[in-house]
Amino acid sequence: MARWFRFFIAIIFGLGLGLVYGWIINPVLSVDISPDTLRIDYKTDYVLMVAEAFQEEQDLPMAIRRLAVLGNIAPVQSVDQAIEFAQKSGYIEPDIGRMQTLLSALQNLPSQQGGGP
Repeated sequence: MARWFRFFIAIIFGLGLGLVYGWIINPVLSVDISPDTLRIDYKTDYVLMVAEAFQEEQDLPMAIRRLAVLGNIAPVQSVDQAIEFAQKSGYIEPDIGRMQTLLSALQNLPSQQGGGP
């Protein structure tokens, strides 16, 4: 009986010590970072999600706003880079087609609307 009691006391002590360390002594610091720091594979996935949303909504200004978070490059360039990476990485054709549809819509805009973020 005493062995089991010491065992459970040790477990409770260990859990308590772990919680104190994790919550008080060395808590995790959450840092907000912007999407423009993503690797190219994640940026490509993001552009694909924007292209899928554009396919459903047909809201080009919203797609441009969503693409603007990818940095100081034009949305057309973001989509073009994503398509290039997707072709090299073996994305399926329907996904590449969605991104190309978004690219075509962006390229058909007058330059003052589609050129910048």
